[in-house]
Formats: sequence, C-alpha cells, structure tokens
Amino acid sequence: MSSLPFPKAHIEQLKTFIDLCKKQPELLQHPELAFFKQYILSMGGKIPPPRAAGDSPKKPEPKAAEPEPAEEPAEEEPLEESDIELDNSGVIEPDNDDPQPMGDKDKEISEEDTDKSNDKKREAISAFASSEYEEAVKLYTEAILLNPGSALLYAKRGQAYLSLNKPNACIRDCERALEINPDSAAAYKFRGRAHRLLGHWEEAARDLRQACRIDFDEQADEWLREVTPNARRLEEHQRKYERLRAERDVRQRLERARRAREQHARAAQAQQEQAAANDGPGAGAGGGAGGGAGGGAGAGMGDFYKLLNDPEILTAFQDPEVAAAFQDISANPANIIKYQSNPKVATVINKLASKFGGMGGGMGGLGGLGGMGGFPGGFPGGGFGAAPPGSAPASGGDDVGLD
Repeated sequence: MSSLPFPKAHIEQLKTFIDLCKKQPELLQHPELAFFKQYILSMGGKIPPPRAAGDSPKKPEPKAAEPEPAEEPAEEEPLEESDIELDNSGVIEPDNDDPQPMGDKDKEISEEDTDKSNDKKREAISAFASSEYEEAVKLYTEAILLNPGSALLYAKRGQAYLSLNKPNACIRDCERALEINPDSAAAYKFRGRAHRLLGHWEEAARDLRQACRIDFDEQADEWLREVTPNARRLEEHQRKYERLRAERDVRQRLERARRAREQHARAAQAQQEQAAANDGPGAGAGGGAGGGAGGGAGAGMGDFYKLLNDPEILTAFQDPEVAAAFQDISANPANIIKYQSNPKVATVINKLASKFGGMGGGMGGLGGLGGMGGFPGGFPGGGFGAAPPGSAPASGGDDVGLD
C-alpha cells in the first residue's frame, strides 16, 4: 500500500478535528466547513440539524428514583426465661365465692349502732377463740353492717376468712380496711398472709414488711421470714429481666440509628449520581480538545482552522523544548516572561500573537496540538520580539510584551 501524501502532523490534526466534531457536531454547520459537510452527505452520512439560537444541549431527563425496598422491621429479641425454683409448700387453691357484704360506707352511725356493733364484735371474738370460724364471720358481718366505718372489724373478719382458707375473701376485707385506715397494721398483716397462701410471694413480703414497720408483731415477722426466700428469688429475677430488657432496648435503638444512617447515605449517593448524570452530557468539549475552542471567544473558528493548517507552528510544537515551554505557560501564563529570551519559544509566541493578538482577548486554549496542553487566558495582544540567539534581554525586560 502506498504511503499517504500527508505528513504525520496533518494526520494528527485530522484526528483532533474529528474528535472535536464528535463532541460538538454543531461545528459542521460552520460555513467554512461546508465542503466537509457536503462530503459527508455525499457518502450517505447524516449531520444533526443546527440548533436554534440560544438553545442549549438537552440534559437527560432525571430518572425517577427507584423506591428502596422497605426494610423488614427488626424482630424483637425474645428474652430467655430462666426457671425459678420456689418453695410452694402451703399454697392453696383460691376461693371463688361471691363477695361478702361490706355495708354502707356512707351510713350515719348512731351511738346505739356503735354499742350494738361492739356487742357483736365481742361475740365474734369469743367464737373465733373457740375455733368457730363460720360463726365468727357471721357475727363480724352483723357488726360491720351496724358500723361500716370501723377498719378493725374488716381486718378481724379477714382473719376469720384466713382460718377458713378463703384468702380472696380476706384480701377484699383488708383492702376495705385500708381504704378506711391506710395505717392499719392488722390489715397489712392478714392481707400479706392471704397472699402467701395464694403463692403471691412478692405481694406477701411487701404487706408483711409494711405491717412490721407500722407496728412490729412477732407473728407478722415470722410470716415475713417464711416468705422472704421466695420473694427475694422473684425480685432478683425481675431485676435481671429489667436489666436485659434495658440492654435489648439499647441494642434496638442503635440498630435503628444504624439503619437510618445507611438509608441517609444511600439517598445522598443516589442524589450525587443523579446530579452527575444531569451535568455530564453536553457539559463542555473536554477530552482531547483540552479547552481548544472554548476559551477564546474573540478568535473565530476560521482562524482556529487556519492555525491547524500552519505547518510552521505544527513543526515547532514537535520540538520537545517548545512543547515543554508551552506546558509551563499553560499551567501559569505569567511564566511567559521566562521564555522571552528563548528564540524557539519567542518565534512561536510571536507567530501566535500575530494571528490572535489583535482579537481582543486572544486564544483560550490549544488542547491536543502536538502534545501541548490547554492554553488558559490567551496570548498577550502583541507578544514580544524574538531575541537573536545568544543576545541578552533588553533592559527592563520584565515589562516586555506586558503592556
């Protein structure tokens, strides 16, 4: 195959031009490229129609965020129940009789009622001492109906119910007694004993402790010592589970916080990806153009393509020294002063200045030309004179080409 009738530099120019057209197809509508446009059409190619003035590249429609799968609510951690060994000796079946008569608590009590009630109470005490517990309950009930405002009568009838193994009836009487007199030691004592018979160890211990605090009684203290071991086991068990529940609640709060953080992070990432997708297409020439047609609005596209076809400039940029100098100037335009005494660089700068210096702002960048990076800011309007080889810079050289 015969070699192409073009130098390699021209091939590189063509590659740069094609890359630029891919990124900015509207360039093909430029009048000076009409010949190229006609060639593409003659080969069956298609050229995008020109955009109306003021139109900007369309951004992609924002993709609706896909709903995140709802996270399953964390299952509540079951607390393992531990077996408690209790001494349930002496516990009896509960009594389920109908509630006993309680009398009218709003009744106005006369002296005669009080005297009759006291007579019935003495008879009930005598019957209880004779172990006639049913009779004692009957007599205490008559006394209560005559004087329903006496807390002691309810407590004593409750004691008689205890002897009949009716702890629930006893508890009802003691609760009425405590409504009348909250400091009734007898009511706490007998209710505590009733709870013990039902196996309510913690309630029994509380009532018997309170009875001993109000009015110490040897029998109440003995009953308290009887229920204390079981009550302590249950109290320790309860404290243990309160601690375990508190620890579980802390773990669940931490887990909820972790899930909330992860959900927030996912939402933020999705938002960033959406913003990147919206800003990506059509955001600028980028890539190999290196800003090449973007910065110098003052220079027309025709001037740019004339520059592409200038063999002197293309040849100069093949020189590594010149390419390195323009890379340095691209990074910091003020560094142009360093090269005013370099004849190679000065020649290229003056050449560029002659083409673009009088266009009010110069050329914004020459990305992709012979390895030269983007040239920000443009060239100075007049460049500077090329010094002959070996000559020293003129005095006041810091101001040369900067006016």
